[in-house]
Amino acid sequence: MITRYGASRDELQNLLLNEPRYRVDQVWKGLYTELNAPEDMTALPKALRAQLVDILPNSLTLVEEVISDDDTTIKFLWQLDGGSRIETVLMIYPDRATVCVSTQAGCAMACGFCATGQAGFTRHLTTGEIVEQVVRASQRAKAMDRRVSNVVYMGMGEPLANEEPVWESIVRLHEDVGLSARHLTVSTVGIIPGINRLASRPLPVNLAVSLHAANDNLRDALVPINRRYPIKALMEACNGFLESKNRRLTFEWALIDGVNDRPSDAIELAQICRSFRVPAHVNLIPLNPTPGYEVRGSSRNQVQAFCDQLVGMGANATIRRNRGTDIAAACGQLAAGQPVQISRSK
Repeated sequence: MITRYGASRDELQNLLLNEPRYRVDQVWKGLYTELNAPEDMTALPKALRAQLVDILPNSLTLVEEVISDDDTTIKFLWQLDGGSRIETVLMIYPDRATVCVSTQAGCAMACGFCATGQAGFTRHLTTGEIVEQVVRASQRAKAMDRRVSNVVYMGMGEPLANEEPVWESIVRLHEDVGLSARHLTVSTVGIIPGINRLASRPLPVNLAVSLHAANDNLRDALVPINRRYPIKALMEACNGFLESKNRRLTFEWALIDGVNDRPSDAIELAQICRSFRVPAHVNLIPLNPTPGYEVRGSSRNQVQAFCDQLVGMGANATIRRNRGTDIAAACGQLAAGQPVQISRSK
């Protein structure tokens, strides 16, 4: 089935064969540049608007929209064709608006501290399903007189395990929606073939690696894909990306009390960060609660101490502010609408 944001320009033109050629440009501009639904494209005749609603259906059905207490984070729960569900998060900052998109229904990476990973894998998302998340979140931002400028591929799923649709969505967001490639960030747990392909692609997108441990024994336990792509090989791929794109790498590090927040962990991480021509940046994330994971996130004081130790050893590090924790929209909490039952160790 051809969907609203899955259709290519050629497919759209075939659907509008009986219309003047310029109508294709009007519809394409309306969908991507103006972020309008067909019924709101006032430059088109009413009959054509109604036709477009029928022949270009959305691929995402909104199930629920949840807003954080401070009105800065909105989580969307969507249902896909076939019944699977995914989540998208819109984050409003003073200077920008960012959309966090999902790339798979579920995830096969099985990271125990991630709610999505615990849910297992259902299917890949299509290019249209990824792009539509951005457009519909952008429409919501537009209603708030804000414009989305950043997209992070950090929602449900492993982007580089669904690399071709992810890349096609990047191209469409860049060329048709008009987002800068430097404001598009692809996250991965360390899929080396995908990193290498991303390095060879033409657009200078950002790369974020969910590292969480700087030695193989610990990372094998926290991020099971490390058994296939160990840290040394992963760092070689990251260095190749850096040399190709000349973009600073980011390492995501979810701080878990007594597991990866020790002084020895900071020493190992700082050594990795300093090994690159341009030192990698570390994004420290206090672990958010997920069901069934019987550990705690590091305390605020420990998070700060870990950050200070990294900086003192010459690493670049910042602490990410938790966004949307109250609506289970924070890092690691996306679970396709399932309530997060917080388990705490005794």
